Amino acid sequence: MPMTLADLHAELRPTSLILLIGAIGAAIALWLGVPLPFLLGALILVGAWSVWRSAGVPDTSPRPMLQTLRKACVSLIGVMIGATFSPALLEQLPQLWLSVMAVIPFVVITHALSFLIYRRLARLDRATAFFAAMPGGLIEAVTLGEAAGADPRLLSTQHFARVVLVIVAIPTAYYLLTGIVVGSAAGQSFDATPAGLLDLVELAILCVIGIWLGRKLRLPASYMIGPMLLSAIAHGSGVLDVASPWWLLAAAQLVIGAGLGALFAGSSLRSLGRAFGFGCISVAAMLAVAVAFASALAPWSSLPFIALVISLAPGGVTEMGLVALSLGISPVAVTVHHLFRIVLTVSIAGWALPRLRQHDRADAPDLL
Repeated sequence: MPMTLADLHAELRPTSLILLIGAIGAAIALWLGVPLPFLLGALILVGAWSVWRSAGVPDTSPRPMLQTLRKACVSLIGVMIGATFSPALLEQLPQLWLSVMAVIPFVVITHALSFLIYRRLARLDRATAFFAAMPGGLIEAVTLGEAAGADPRLLSTQHFARVVLVIVAIPTAYYLLTGIVVGSAAGQSFDATPAGLLDLVELAILCVIGIWLGRKLRLPASYMIGPMLLSAIAHGSGVLDVASPWWLLAAAQLVIGAGLGALFAGSSLRSLGRAFGFGCISVAAMLAVAVAFASALAPWSSLPFIALVISLAPGGVTEMGLVALSLGISPVAVTVHHLFRIVLTVSIAGWALPRLRQHDRADAPDLL
């Protein structure tokens, strides 16, 4: 049901407050050097505030305006992911075919292992366990999982644990093995072409047409996958070359993080800790598989062992690219693997979505 002017007015103040809290969280995370600060900083602080604010409050339904903004930003992220499929990036595939193809069994094995952990150990319902086990894409996993009836709070917790633990584990392990300190990702950034007004208009058009196309084709999570596919086709073919400004990506991540954090209303710290613990087990299993794959591929690949580990590790695309820069490894090669991992993971999840769609999670324990 569309929101009326009265609804918009009533939602404006609480939504603005949540976004302000998210901005404060993002600023703190940026200052501390936390990976993906705008997304994770907003998620953590808004999530903590939501848990504290909702204690003993029966009505913990998410703010409609905030969740609408979150979906709009998810579509923007979809466009930006698709925009990375430039002709130059695609030209890298012939030299990396062996390790890129290894991503396929890696995704299948790690997804299956994590699914068993969440299904058998955590005893989550099938949909939540499946999307929590996705080896990549916090935003994508939550978006697709919601469409399947999975618990978005649990999904946010497990994927938050995955991103943070991978970003912390790889530089730490590298230091322990070599004694070399990896440069902080927080102080680095990729070179970016300044975005003009035309770029912003093209991004908006891709979002709108992509959402419409996704709905027309009945794609799962149409407001994300539709724009992503349209943008990938437009950029991969060379028809468009849209510059995505860093501040727009940061703002989108902040809104998404705040929107996800608000979903933690009604959760308890004890249950969140338990869910995070299972996330640690899942990440350990994924990293063990990544190290095993890298060891097997190293003699046959043009990439060194550490580059293969970074290319396979289920962390954020940007953050893994920044770690690669710190180690003097081409971020393009790393990005190719991670983009393929995300596309493959989302494709598998999209295929499984209608088979996992459910509205009743009565068989799952109340972890959150």
